[in-house]
Amino acid sequence: MRDRHTTETVAERYAADHYRPADARQAVERAVAGRRDADGTPRCDAAALSDAVLVASELTTNAILHGGGITDFRVDLVGPGVRLSVSDRSHDLPVAVPPTDDRGRRRVGGRGWPIVCRLAHDVRVADLPAGGKCITVLVPLS
Repeated sequence: MRDRHTTETVAERYAADHYRPADARQAVERAVAGRRDADGTPRCDAAALSDAVLVASELTTNAILHGGGITDFRVDLVGPGVRLSVSDRSHDLPVAVPPTDDRGRRRVGGRGWPIVCRLAHDVRVADLPAGGKCITVLVPLS
């Protein structure tokens, strides 16, 4: 759907038990694939699309691993970017952890949230009235 502000919206929702990071990556690719200039030229370069796909993958993976599962996922094309919203069952805020513990041993994981914060703008975390949280980010596509 388009409005007078040239905002394109594509919303994808799946049952939480059946949603996977691969679904999120595909939803972003489908949404962005339709973005073309009047002459048919894609309005998104490969690097920008890769960033958006990576952020979608990280957010959904984190919701599964740390948030009790995905309860909702949305992709909205907004101006020169893509807005991603991922909801889960947890109220816990995402955190960046150091790559090593207090004894200097390397930790497994801990890289997803810093990747999201580096590639996305306007990162917001909101509590949901029915419980859980929603993380919404804007990834530039130019």
